Amino acid sequence: MTQDTAPENHVAPETAPEVIEPSEAEHAELSAEPVAAPADEIASEPSLEPTAETTADEPVAAELAQTVPSSPAPAVQPSPQAEPAPEPVESFADVLAQFEKSHAKHAQPWGGPAQIDARVISLSVDQVFLDVGYKIEGVLPRSAFDNDAAKVAPGQTYPVSITGRNEEGYYQLSRFKVAQPKDWSSLEEAFAQKLAVAGTVTAVVKGGASVDVGVRAFMPASRSGTRDASELEALVGQQITCRITKLDVADEDVVVDRRVVLEEQAQIEAEGRYTALKQGDVVSGTVRSLMSYGAFLDLGGLDGLLHVSDIAWTRISKPEDVLTVGQKLDIKILKIEPETRKISLGLKQLQPEPWETALERYQPGQRISGAVTRVAEFGAFVELEPGIEGLIHVSEMSWGKKVRIAADILKPGERVDAVILSIKPEERRISLGLKQTLTDPWSEVGQRFPVGSQVQGPVTKIMGFGAFVQVAEGVEGMVHISEIVADRRLHHPSDVLHVNQIVQAQVLAIDTAKRQIKLSMKQLIPTSIDEYIVEHKVGDKVSGRVVDVSPAIIELGEGIRAVCRTGSGSAAVSTVAFLHAANAVERRCPGAQCQARTPAARSDSQLQDREAKRRIEAD
Repeated sequence: MTQDTAPENHVAPETAPEVIEPSEAEHAELSAEPVAAPADEIASEPSLEPTAETTADEPVAAELAQTVPSSPAPAVQPSPQAEPAPEPVESFADVLAQFEKSHAKHAQPWGGPAQIDARVISLSVDQVFLDVGYKIEGVLPRSAFDNDAAKVAPGQTYPVSITGRNEEGYYQLSRFKVAQPKDWSSLEEAFAQKLAVAGTVTAVVKGGASVDVGVRAFMPASRSGTRDASELEALVGQQITCRITKLDVADEDVVVDRRVVLEEQAQIEAEGRYTALKQGDVVSGTVRSLMSYGAFLDLGGLDGLLHVSDIAWTRISKPEDVLTVGQKLDIKILKIEPETRKISLGLKQLQPEPWETALERYQPGQRISGAVTRVAEFGAFVELEPGIEGLIHVSEMSWGKKVRIAADILKPGERVDAVILSIKPEERRISLGLKQTLTDPWSEVGQRFPVGSQVQGPVTKIMGFGAFVQVAEGVEGMVHISEIVADRRLHHPSDVLHVNQIVQAQVLAIDTAKRQIKLSMKQLIPTSIDEYIVEHKVGDKVSGRVVDVSPAIIELGEGIRAVCRTGSGSAAVSTVAFLHAANAVERRCPGAQCQARTPAARSDSQLQDREAKRRIEAD
């Protein structure tokens, strides 16, 4: 029996599996601490597909399984390291994230501009809904399209970029090219092309915020587009769109700016909004600020001015009396200036204009009641109703008192009664009279002051042609300069009169239509001829000095001259000659003296008067 042959009844002992001891080098390699994988490998999603290495090892494992004896192997005490690892449990959020990532067809290999073709699904009043290939739609404001999306229809496609999600869960879209860099080369290309990049705000740090754009970047608070710290903290965890303003690969220093992207987007939206606005359109706006001359409203990226005169039909002194910051209003576009891009707005134009129907409610001669809204030097404005005011001129405030300043009679807020004198709706003017509510003193002037009666009153005004005298309350008469004195010629009424001087006069004429009364003061002043006639009677013997011989004119006293006609030894003195003697031309006849007796009145007195007039006119 050779050594290679065993006896038939001999049972070979069960041999233990051969254990191959590793070499010292292999032992050192196995016992070494495992090296941490790079960050990008850890962050990458695990692939669910079997690897090529695993697939290649499957036939070898099957072949080894066939060569192993079917006899049971001895029980081996398992070591702790040999326990199988528990199967990882994936959450629904991880599965959804992996699904969306696997369907991210818009992501380019180098992480460049992530734009996709989105299809318009529907349009609302202010938004456009688009299909971006996910289960949730994306939204764009109508202002992101030309002419406020007037020509956008369902089914059309537009290139867009996803920038995040809004509060309602829809994807926020942008028509900007937004890059999603994954390495430094992608960052350098986005920085060189000044592309907007997508990033996630990870934390608030000193002076700004930390943003993940593939690498850690810093965003200054002043360039974050927020107004305070609370708004900056609210960005943590949100995806934003920003632009790289500084990139230093050596120092790994990246600075991003979100504000510039927001401003560019707002400018594009405002441009689309501006082209959609037309004069006469009714739009919605929010009061942004209040000034003394009006209010500025935000029209969705555009500012418009609502002037204080266009807020309401009533007079408004301060806009803050009726408006507040943040108030939403429906306003009408009154004017658009393409050169300056100024927009004038109107609020009262959306309400009925009261002047259009003013003639239906107000007529001349109608008595009204209203409150004084403001007082000027020339008059006072009275509000008849909201939006309609009338003017009471100073000349229509009093019959007798000469009003120079309206504030002397009326005060703001005072309620008065007035009479409508005239109304012009096309000019938006109503003339009112305050004194017309009182009795007109001129209506009784003819009965109170008939022609020839005497009146007394103060001098109210002196002019070059005469003086005005107040006859009664609200009634004035004029004394012409020729009717002031009779014995001499005046150069100016102030030579004998002054304001507030009490004088007496005689009524010469009355014109109630023109409200004029002619007065005379000299008619009440006794003249020398009047005194002479009173002192002498018919038949008295008088003496005088001859001043003219053809005809014979005798001066009987100062300012008294008579025509002396000789006939049968007697002289006849004409009464008319006495009245007009002052107008005769004095011509001296030296040494001529005469004495004459005044004859009795003759029956032909008219002939004597006619002859005296003829002689005086001849002189």
